[in-house]
Amino acid sequence: MQIITEPAVMQATAEKLRLRRQRIGVVMTMGALHEGHLSLIHQVRSVSGTVILTIFVNPKQFGPDEDFHRYPRPFEQDAAHARAAGVDYLFAPSVESMYPEGFQTAIRAGSIAEGFEGMKRPGHFDGVVTVVTKLLQITKPHTAVFGEKDAQQLAVIRRLVRDLNMDVEIVGAPIIREKNGLAVSSRNIYLSGEQREAAQALYLGICHASREIEKKRTDLFGIAAEIERMIAKEPGFRCDYVAFVDEEKFMPAETAEREKKYRLLLAVYAGNVRLIDNCLFTA
Repeated sequence: MQIITEPAVMQATAEKLRLRRQRIGVVMTMGALHEGHLSLIHQVRSVSGTVILTIFVNPKQFGPDEDFHRYPRPFEQDAAHARAAGVDYLFAPSVESMYPEGFQTAIRAGSIAEGFEGMKRPGHFDGVVTVVTKLLQITKPHTAVFGEKDAQQLAVIRRLVRDLNMDVEIVGAPIIREKNGLAVSSRNIYLSGEQREAAQALYLGICHASREIEKKRTDLFGIAAEIERMIAKEPGFRCDYVAFVDEEKFMPAETAEREKKYRLLLAVYAGNVRLIDNCLFTA
């Protein structure tokens, strides 16, 4: 595995790979690699001859009161995981190389980014689409795989690629879960043992939604309210939002129509740790 830190070097390397007709797949991360990230690497490996992993903690997608400076950065451990997973190139640029002095260009995300995470974290998705655009330009992939755990982010990136006619296939990868159903996340390390066990409430909420929708229940607003009450029973847990959205437009949905796809979105605080999860349903 080759480690590259300079954008120009990575870009030139990717261009050479394309000229050799190598199919490039990329996985973009902020490091602190876990089982979920490794599943993305394995998925992109199945459709690509060359795998590029990016590790970059992007300051532009963090708000002023968020955890940018304490976000875990175990680079040596991450590099070992990447090497073991079969990554060919690890691109790990500095903030200064990605946003040099005088940098002033940004991309604005559209209406899909306005609600939920976009409302709770103003400017977050503008930072996401800006860095994703830069990383796609630098790594020049044919395929980029993103986890479905960040469902709104995936929807925003798919719209970005369509709107700007980018020549890359965006693939969503299934959520990886711990034994109790908790979605694997880099932020799970901040949970206490008790919080980690109690956090299965999010998955139990998803299971409740699945049962109700299987009964052909159409009251999505009511189901979401029931899940919110279930989670709120856990000591120290509070819901930021629990809601269903239309999968196509990512707009809130209160009543289901037959054969349409809806996604349940959950954002929950376990103490000071913010957890997100989601699941796709067909009514």
